[in-house]
Parts: sequence; C-alpha cells; structure tokens
Amino acid sequence: MLSIKDLRVVFNKGTNNEKVALDGIDLELSDGDFVTVIGSNGAGKSTLLNAIAGNIEIESGSIINNGVDISYMKEYKRARFIGRLYQDPLKGTAPHMTIEENLGLAYSRGKRLRFGFGVRKSDRQFFKSACAGLNLGLEHRLKSEVGLLSGGQRQALTLLMATLEVPELLLLDEHTAALDPKTSEQIMKITREIVESNKITTLMITHNIQNALEYGNKTLVMSGGRILTILGEERKNMDISDIMKLYAANHDSLSDKFILS
Repeated sequence: MLSIKDLRVVFNKGTNNEKVALDGIDLELSDGDFVTVIGSNGAGKSTLLNAIAGNIEIESGSIINNGVDISYMKEYKRARFIGRLYQDPLKGTAPHMTIEENLGLAYSRGKRLRFGFGVRKSDRQFFKSACAGLNLGLEHRLKSEVGLLSGGQRQALTLLMATLEVPELLLLDEHTAALDPKTSEQIMKITREIVESNKITTLMITHNIQNALEYGNKTLVMSGGRILTILGEERKNMDISDIMKLYAANHDSLSDKFILS
C-alpha cells in the first residue's frame, strides 16, 4: 500500500523562479492498484513520480510505502523495491551489454553481489523463459547487444528488467510516448499482462486519454500540482470529451498533444 500525505515540492525556493510543483498531494493506493495519471503540461505528473522514486527532495509531507516511511530515503535504496520506466527507450539499459547481461544486472538488484560477473546457466534459462513471454523473439537473441534492438524491443526489455524481481511499486513515465502507434499498443498490452498477472501496484503517466481510461482500475487527474479527481468505475462510461469538460470546469485546458491522442 502506498500512502502520500500533504506532499509538497518546491523548485528554486526563495528565488524569483520559485515554483510550487506539488501542492498538498494526498493519495492512497491499495496493493495491486493500477492507476493511470493524466494532466496538462506542468500539472506535476512526473514530479510526483520523481518524488516517490527519490529523484527529487520534497519540501514537506510524507510518503509511506507498505508501512515504511520513505519520504527522505535515498534513491538507490528505493530502487530495491521500486521499478521505473521512462519515456526514452534508451534509458534503463546498457547498450553495449547483451540482453542476458542486462537481465543479470536487473536480477541481482538488491542481492549480495558475487565475485566476478557472469550469467549462470540456471539464470539464463530463467531469462529465456521470461523473454519468451514478451512474444518478441528476444529469447533467441540473449547474446545480442541491447543497442541493436529496436525502440519497442528495448522498452519491452526495460519493462521486463524492472519487473523481473517483482517490485512493490512500478512507476511508468509515458513509457510508450516515443514509440510508433503500433509498437505503443504492443508495449501497452505487455504492460497490462505483466502488471495484472503479478498484481503490481502501478502508477502510469500517459498522454493518451483513451489509454488512461482503458487501462488500470483508476485514473488520477492532475492540474497545477494538485489532484483534481480520481476516477474509478465511472471511467467506463467516459470518453475524451468528458475529460475535456472536467478540465474546463476547473479553468484549465489540455494541450493539443492530449486532444489529438
């Protein structure tokens, strides 16, 4: 369970460029919740994920994960139980290492390191089976360098690496935005399968309103560093126009990037 209370983040505090990026965020996620996150530019979506992951310092408030206060915990310590994907498929993998070597690094996260680095036979079989589940043929390319993969293959591999050891929390920051529509749809299907089969508590930022309403069990709507509302079952009867009306009622607007999605 993730519990966020009165979370506040301020950039450039005490200067002429001071900006309140998160302004009193309260959020409760139950185990297994798959929450999509939408909002206009500057709404605070990525800042929220950065605060949870420990990439940025918070001004005040608290972040409690499974009963543990992680509000001021170092990022590298949170990485042991938080998985994350970014918009750029090039992030999260080592391009000059092979697929199995990248998976080996991910699999060893949070474990006692062995002397020397090598992929054990038992691990290789596990990696092969895991890659086969992606249906991208990567199980036959374990010795290939990751830099040779397409953007979609690389993002799928990064997703697999982030969930190979099932994390307590998964953060997806527009992880399909840089992909073409067909590949994006494929990665979204893989995402749904991995998240739902492993019951991973997930926050997923998306610029695609249709995906936001279709995937997961809740949609978090943000604006100006605040949460406008959290949509649940009512999402099933909503479409893009309903979201636009919601923003208009709060004197906000969505960019063309959202409208055209």
